[in-house]
Amino acid sequence: MTPESGRFEVRLTVTPADIDALGHVNNVVYLRWVQDAAIAHWRVVATPELRAALLWVVLRHEIDYKRPAYEGDAILARTWVGEASRRRFVRYTELLRAADGRLLARARTFWCPIDRHTRKAIAVGEEVRTCLLAPIPEPSDTEN
Repeated sequence: MTPESGRFEVRLTVTPADIDALGHVNNVVYLRWVQDAAIAHWRVVATPELRAALLWVVLRHEIDYKRPAYEGDAILARTWVGEASRRRFVRYTELLRAADGRLLARARTFWCPIDRHTRKAIAVGEEVRTCLLAPIPEPSDTEN
């Protein structure tokens, strides 16, 4: 899979609560945005049955902070799924300033699916792989 085929994007806005003592977005907020983008992607691509059966837990986050963001900035969170094993997916996320496209942070996160009811790790079936790797439909220009 190429990243372009399954990229998902969500727009965010920096709020006053996101700002730390240094006057820019706190590092923890970037991490929250990484998680929020992953959750939003899953909600868009997964069937109601899959959402009812599976939850995801993070095994590891790796994040590189490149540039600060400030209150009022519009942020574009772009995420896609990469390598997968039987019980683990790697998800990539880029956080960009929407106004100029500058990269603010880049993350690689390892996610494990768990059964919603037993809370135990499970192997991922082909249905989950297919929906996570599928191209994201473009919104229609004719929608009102």
